Amino acid sequence: MAGGSRKPRSAGPVPPSITLVLDNGANTIKAGFVKRNSASSNSDNDASTPAPRIIPNCIARDRHKKIYVGSEFDKCKDFGDLALRRPVEKGFIVNWEAQKEIWDREFFDDKAPQKCNPSETRLVLAEQPNSLPALQVHCDQMVFEEFGFASYYRGIGPAFNAYQDIQAIFQTPKTPETTVDIPAEVMLLVDSGYSHTTVTPIIQGRPLHPAIRRLNVGGKFMTNYLTRLISVRYFDMRNDPYVVNEMKEAACYASLDFNGDLEKSWKGTQGERREDYINGAGIAMDYVLPDSHTRFHGIVQEYDPARLSRTRKGGVSAEDILTLRNERFVVPEILFNPSDIGMRQPGLADIIMQSLSVLPIGIWPGLLANIVVVGGNSLIPNFIQRLQTEILKRVPDACIVRVACPADPIASTWIGAANFARHEHVERLAVTKQEYEEHGAAWVARKFAAGLRVDS
Repeated sequence: MAGGSRKPRSAGPVPPSITLVLDNGANTIKAGFVKRNSASSNSDNDASTPAPRIIPNCIARDRHKKIYVGSEFDKCKDFGDLALRRPVEKGFIVNWEAQKEIWDREFFDDKAPQKCNPSETRLVLAEQPNSLPALQVHCDQMVFEEFGFASYYRGIGPAFNAYQDIQAIFQTPKTPETTVDIPAEVMLLVDSGYSHTTVTPIIQGRPLHPAIRRLNVGGKFMTNYLTRLISVRYFDMRNDPYVVNEMKEAACYASLDFNGDLEKSWKGTQGERREDYINGAGIAMDYVLPDSHTRFHGIVQEYDPARLSRTRKGGVSAEDILTLRNERFVVPEILFNPSDIGMRQPGLADIIMQSLSVLPIGIWPGLLANIVVVGGNSLIPNFIQRLQTEILKRVPDACIVRVACPADPIASTWIGAANFARHEHVERLAVTKQEYEEHGAAWVARKFAAGLRVDS
C-alpha cells in the first residue's frame, strides 16, 4: 500500500539460554548444562561450568532380579552374575528403547537428577566418527520428535576436544601476550574408550574424515580377553565381567619393555626354579576378589610368595586371591600389537602412521607435535610413554613427537563440547525444531555432515 509502513522482518526464534551437553559413551554418559554467556562466548573455558555427571549408560539386573537404570547402578552392591543391557554397541546408539529409558530417568522424569525442559533447551550431542547414515537419521528423529528439543547439534566427539587450550595440556610455557587458539589450529586426537580406539586428525576444529582410522580394541575387548585368561588359568569368571573390569583397571599396565617383563614373569621349564618368578620380580601382584557380603570391590595387594607355599601345604584362606603375573601387561599390549592374539589389524602406532600417510606431508610436524589422548584407556599406567616410544620408532629422527593426556581424559570430550556450546560456531551449526519440521531429517543430516565452511 502506497505510503504504508512495511512490517519488520522476523529475526527468528531466540536461541535457548541453556544447553544440555551429552557425551553419550558406550560405558558412561557425561552430562551437564551450559548457560549461554554472550560476554565470553569465545572463551576457552568457563570456570562457572560445573563438572559433568558421570552416568553408567546401562540397565543392570543383579542375581536377585533387581533392576538398576542409569545412575541407580551406583546403589548396586552385588556385582556377581550381573546382567548388563547397553544401548550403545561399537560406539553407536543401536537400542533407542533402552537409551530412552535411561535418558528419561536422568533428565525428563519428575525426580530426574538433572531435570530438563527440552522445549527450552538446546542439545549438543557427541557421536563417534563414521556413523551409519541410518543411525544418524534415527537419532535426529528421536531428538526432535520424541524428546522435542528446541535446538540441536550432533557433532564428531573427537573434534570437540579442539575447543580447549591444547597447549595447556602440553604445559607449554606462555607469556601474558600469548593468545589461545579456540578451536586449536592443528591436533591429532586419539580416543581410546570402551568400544574401540579412533585416530582423528583435526584442523581448526574440523575432523579430516579421509584420515580417520579405527582400531577395534577398547576397554570391553581387553576385559573380555582378561576374563578368558583368568578363566583358563584360575577361576571361571565368565559370568563376572564387571569384577574382571575392576581388576583390569586396578592392576594392568602398559609395559615399556614387553620382552623383558615376559622373561621375568616366565615360570620356566618343568623342575626349573627361576628366582624372578618365585619373588615376583616386581610384576606379580595379588588381587583379593570381592565376597559380595563384607567386601563389594576387589583389593590389590603386594605379592606374597609365602602365601602360595602355605596354600600348597593345605592351608585354608578365608579370601579368594588371584596372583596376576603376565596378565597385567599382556592385556594392554593388544592395543599396540593386536596380531599377538590373531587379530588382522595393525597396532595403535601403525594406524596413526596410516592416518598421516593420506595427508600432505607438510602438516605432519604439526600433528605429531600435538597428539592428545583421551578416553578411559589413557589412564592405563605407562600408556602415554609407550605410545610416544612406538611413534618415535616410526618417524624420522628430525620429527618432534609430543603425546599428552588431559587432567580428566574421561570428561575431556564433554569439556570441549561445553566450550563449543559457548562458542559462536554453535549458532551457525545448530538446527532448530522449526527448521527440522520445515526441511526434514535429510536436510539436517546434510547440514551436520557439511560442518564448518573453510572460511568460517
